[in-house]
Amino acid sequence: MAKVLVPLAEGFEEIEAVAIIDIMRRGGIEVTSAYLNGELDTALVTGANGITIQADVPIKYVLVDEFDMIVLPGGWGGTKHLAQNELVQKLLKEFEAKDKYLGAMCAGPYALHVAGVLSHNYTCYPSAEKEIRLDGYTSSQKVVIDNKVITSQGPATAICFALSIIKELVGEKSYKAVKAGTLADFC
Repeated sequence: MAKVLVPLAEGFEEIEAVAIIDIMRRGGIEVTSAYLNGELDTALVTGANGITIQADVPIKYVLVDEFDMIVLPGGWGGTKHLAQNELVQKLLKEFEAKDKYLGAMCAGPYALHVAGVLSHNYTCYPSAEKEIRLDGYTSSQKVVIDNKVITSQGPATAICFALSIIKELVGEKSYKAVKAGTLADFC
């Protein structure tokens, strides 16, 4: 079974985090959410719109070898925490070094950029590219896959993003089943 890590930092975009976790689990992916150390003394993480979610584990206990991919939801507040957290940055570099998948959506590609692991071709929330880089950015695709880096634009593209991850990690059959079951014909 494919396994994905989703770090949650204060200020994350709730729609994105919940949608990607839900859709990936429907597709047969084991998803573990992690909260940042030093930022919280509890597993409760509050998003950009005041919704609190309980994360599964502290990020300090995460071992890259236990996962196939790391996926970052967006939200500028959460993204800035991910970009500034030394452990998260180290994990992103280790995922890339071990030839594992990396994913980020909305503002999340900024944290990949800071770690030096963002692929050349990518997408993100419109205007976030100004904080990342213009070279390689596209606004014409909901989801961009460049080698083992998958990026997406924002809250409304979260389902398409998660479906693309299912297709990459689990396969076409699961992708089609979840897409049909969630009525995601727009992806």
